[in-house]
Amino acid sequence: SELIRGFLLSGMPCPSSCPPGLLALMAPGLALMATFSLPSQAGDRRALPVEKSPGVKGRTLILLDVNTKSPVRIISENFLSLQLDPSIIHDGWLDFLSAGRRSVQAPGATTGPGLLPQFLRAARGELQRGPAARGHLAISLFSFPFAVDIVRSDIALDKQKGCKIAQHPDIMLELQREKAAQMHLVLLKEQFSNTYSNLTLTARSLDKLYNFADCSGLHLIFALNALRRNPNNSWNSSNALSLLKYSASKKYNISWELGNEPNNYRTLIGRSVNGSQLGKDYIQLRSLLQLIRTYSRANLYGPNIGRPRKNVIALLEGFMKVAGSTVDAVTWQHYYIDGRVAKVTDFLKTRLLDTLSDQIRKIQKVVNMYTPGKKIWLEGIGATSAGGMNNLSDSYAAGFLWLNTLGLLASQGIDVVVRQSFLDHGHNHLVDQNFNPLPDYWLSLLYKRLIGPKVLAIHVAGLQRKPRPGRVIRDKLRIYAHCTSYHNHNYVRGSITLYIINLHRSRKKIKLAGTLRDKIVHQYLLQPYGKDGLHSKSVQLNGQPLAMVDDGTLPELKPRPLRAGRTLVIPPLTMSFYVVKNVNALACRYR
Repeated sequence: SELIRGFLLSGMPCPSSCPPGLLALMAPGLALMATFSLPSQAGDRRALPVEKSPGVKGRTLILLDVNTKSPVRIISENFLSLQLDPSIIHDGWLDFLSAGRRSVQAPGATTGPGLLPQFLRAARGELQRGPAARGHLAISLFSFPFAVDIVRSDIALDKQKGCKIAQHPDIMLELQREKAAQMHLVLLKEQFSNTYSNLTLTARSLDKLYNFADCSGLHLIFALNALRRNPNNSWNSSNALSLLKYSASKKYNISWELGNEPNNYRTLIGRSVNGSQLGKDYIQLRSLLQLIRTYSRANLYGPNIGRPRKNVIALLEGFMKVAGSTVDAVTWQHYYIDGRVAKVTDFLKTRLLDTLSDQIRKIQKVVNMYTPGKKIWLEGIGATSAGGMNNLSDSYAAGFLWLNTLGLLASQGIDVVVRQSFLDHGHNHLVDQNFNPLPDYWLSLLYKRLIGPKVLAIHVAGLQRKPRPGRVIRDKLRIYAHCTSYHNHNYVRGSITLYIINLHRSRKKIKLAGTLRDKIVHQYLLQPYGKDGLHSKSVQLNGQPLAMVDDGTLPELKPRPLRAGRTLVIPPLTMSFYVVKNVNALACRYR
């Protein structure tokens, strides 16, 4: 629901049917929710010997090995997903997303491109998200929990026969950008004043939204309006029932949620909803779904709480006690920094990067207390809150938080992460309003193409007595390992992909040891491009700037081959992926 994911897993060029603009981005290599596994640094306690780099005085050469016998975690094939902000219904962008995009395919697709997310999530007000049932990417519209109504439109669209590509003249795009810029100011004013307007969802808008998801091979997750309350504070489901019946009449395959950030309801409607009542609301929704044949077995997700502070944990405990067995996955949100006060140096602070680990443990503790083994999703994640900050949350520097987030979540067993957002107001998105990919887009695309769902344990020479999954090496050098994606046909099964974050202001050297020794390695080094440095909105891959070839074609992501046995040199303040070829890792030979 929140991702427009669907990177081109096969690396094939965008087919002739690939439309311009947005489609281009979702084309070759956009399948964010494909199979990926984040490396973990857990391993045995045996320390490898530490060597000195021959040409560097006093500098330690880090020795790195990976446990190739079995994975420490296996995450969802749909791990990486994206959101669309519901503001696209207000500001008109939905009309530019509604054209069919058959060329954008999910991670498991054998042809076609894709950076679309595995789940499509809708939620500005109460238009929210849900999981993908088809193993495809999902798109999600997410924002604050506003009231969203379903209104039958006189011009409601019938289900389209086939998926057609709509062409929009440049002048229409220019007018749309102006309209979106005005709406952006309105939304910012609402955020700062904490006063929100309702969002009315027409049948026509829902038809367009679903058609876009369906034609893109995505699964839609929709969050119903939980702000309609009866006098006794129970959920008023009459509005939701109308929407469910309409969707069922069109045979729309949708997963469901109820509300968004219930811990903030007092601010929005003047009264709070405790965890017990929220649990009863979800049981009521499950009963409604079971009454409608189309949705009797539909997936249900929630409660999508905010940051797990003391009062929020209490709300989650009350919810899990009443309705823990009712939901298919437990969801929550995390934003690292207040976007109104963020600085570029914030993205380099290891303490900030590690705040997520503590939150994961808090959520897991509550979930496992009531429903051991229940899947957990991080259903809203961004570098900054409040819509983000220009030249920061959409810059190269924000990628340090994003890549580390993917590594931590996978290594700690979070099943799915939904990124806020693909395209919307603010600056946390993956593409700009000209549909040009931003740094986090390229980072996500590489992740989708190279990373599989099996997470591997990493062993580092003598730097930690007891390595643990996702732990850092000397704080500022972070390494994760996965089996290489099975969907990437450039690498045989049994290959391993490392991804490395170097927050040091000096380069670091890593020597591959053990099962990785003397193997050919493919390097994918991402660095900022241009004079803006960490503020840059452009990136280069192995020294070559990345940009769309044309409106419908992504560039080829060419690796730099490194000879067998060569030391990996990690430049300062960079992110990189390294595919170790032909390892024949037992953990990675089979799905």
